[in-house]
Amino acid sequence: MKSMTGFGRAKLQKDSRIYEIEIKSVNYRYNDIGIKLPRSISYLEEDIKKEVKKYINRGKIDIFISYENYSSQGKEIIVNHELVKKYLLEYNKIATENNLSLDIPVIEITKLPDVLTLKTIQDDEDIIKKEVLDTLNIAINNIIEMRQKEGEKIKEDLKKRIEDVEAKVDEILKNSTGLIEEYIVKLNDKVKEMLKTDSIDETRILTEVVIYADKCSIEEEITRLNSHITQFKELINTKEPVGKKLDFLIQEMNRETNTIGSKSVKLEITNLVIDIKTQLEDIREQIQNVE
Repeated sequence: MKSMTGFGRAKLQKDSRIYEIEIKSVNYRYNDIGIKLPRSISYLEEDIKKEVKKYINRGKIDIFISYENYSSQGKEIIVNHELVKKYLLEYNKIATENNLSLDIPVIEITKLPDVLTLKTIQDDEDIIKKEVLDTLNIAINNIIEMRQKEGEKIKEDLKKRIEDVEAKVDEILKNSTGLIEEYIVKLNDKVKEMLKTDSIDETRILTEVVIYADKCSIEEEITRLNSHITQFKELINTKEPVGKKLDFLIQEMNRETNTIGSKSVKLEITNLVIDIKTQLEDIREQIQNVE
């Protein structure tokens, strides 16, 4: 089990090329990847997304990439010779017209606008791609490690909570045992008291008991609830992403618990239903951060 919250960072330096990548993730219903990277390597955006999706299935993921090339290799200084000639021609005119000496150091000429241009020759795209993905995978491994650690904590908490729910369901089952028999005795006593006789229409009593049994029977709900609990416990021990499945199971458990509560004719059962619903809500909040 993995949490959807995590952070991973990596830095790689290769032949004066420096890559830094940070990955942040938070809980989100789908897989949403946002990437910020320099324009010079923007062509790698789709490759980066594909690589991340191999390892992270769910969450809002923000990726920040910086890339610097400090080597002289792949860089070229372009001198605009025609522009230099025009600058010098105009300087000569000014010097002649004003009877001034013309003595301009070369270094000053290079400072003139647009005389020098630093051009970066496109690096080999395959080399850059490999180095970016190598750095990315280090960052991915770091964020996955963090998400797994957080996921283990969530798993232990969910295990304790679902076991508590299971124990309370068992208590409900115990409290529901004998309800029909109790109702028959109470109904008989009440009818005898009202009619002031020991002669009772057994058919009428039987009809009332059948109606009562139908209204308060929770065996089916208990069976389905226990089935959902078993599935839940199995899912939290799998290695696959289970967040959406767990969320669905919690919805189903809530539905069965609500039905049990609506059929409750005993205060003890009603109180147990309230406890279960409170626990299920806490579980639901926890699994919102499960991948």
